Amino acid sequence: MSQNPDRIFFYEIPENDQGTRLDVFLCNRSIGLSRSRIQSLIKEGHARVNGRPSKTSHKLKPGDRVFLAIPPPERLTLTPDDVEFQVIYEDESLIVVSKPAGVVVHPAPGHSSRTLVHGLLKHCKDLSGIGGALRPGIVHRLDKNTSGLMIAAKSDLAHAALSEQFKAGQVKKEYLTLVRGHLSGEKGEIDLPIARHPLRRKQMAVVDHGGRRALSLWRKLMEFQSGFSLLSVTIKTGRTHQIRVHLSHIGHPVAGDPVYGFRRDCRKRHAMPQADLLPEFDRQMLHAARLGFIHPVTQNYMEFESALPCDMQHALDRLKLLDLQK
Repeated sequence: MSQNPDRIFFYEIPENDQGTRLDVFLCNRSIGLSRSRIQSLIKEGHARVNGRPSKTSHKLKPGDRVFLAIPPPERLTLTPDDVEFQVIYEDESLIVVSKPAGVVVHPAPGHSSRTLVHGLLKHCKDLSGIGGALRPGIVHRLDKNTSGLMIAAKSDLAHAALSEQFKAGQVKKEYLTLVRGHLSGEKGEIDLPIARHPLRRKQMAVVDHGGRRALSLWRKLMEFQSGFSLLSVTIKTGRTHQIRVHLSHIGHPVAGDPVYGFRRDCRKRHAMPQADLLPEFDRQMLHAARLGFIHPVTQNYMEFESALPCDMQHALDRLKLLDLQK
């Protein structure tokens, strides 16, 4: 229990909340926290029922007394640093940035410095602390070598509201990606569950049982004679590596993907004439191009767009030139 809580709440359970779970009851109160955050507070001992620590699944009875102490945001232990990113939009509640490929979002084993968080700390100085000491303001993420749009929260209220939108699938997330091969049709959907790979634990995979639902909608934008296609992909869920796993599973991996890209046999699967003239792919050709959400304070819908980065645009220009030479 925090000795110096930032906020304190006290409730006496009414008759109509008989049998309600503790975490659900607190989530339904207007305290500006997401359910996952409330569950964490309960597990950390910041919530008590009748004076005793309780579990998130505890079923409440009429007359129970519920006490919740919200601790102040964790003190940040990171040192702000100069990290490259483009500010697309910023106000008192949030910041929208375009992250370049090669930048890790937050500190993790092997990446203790020069992450996006380090750069945001230097730029903002007022990020929400409820993401944790190593993830202040972060409500979603992109892979290191995926470029494009991200939101970071600058208040606890914004953090909770944005987290709920992502969890509920209310955030518009559209990506542009260059893939190997030519897909049948002009558009389609991939509705296949994803889970941790049973053997390669650092990878994800489409599974028959035990996975979480993942839905990706793709639309063909351009097709190249050299054996590539440019797609727009909108994801309705947010599973780890979702686009890369889904497209690889249907036989059209993201170009340059070192993990899911058929590294050794891609040329057998997809014939690539003039292979010596094709562009070099130094990373997966995947860019978060459009992001739409409801502003947590004004409640207005906002949508932002990020142009293709130079490496992806160069690859497309090269493929177009090859088509003209045929």
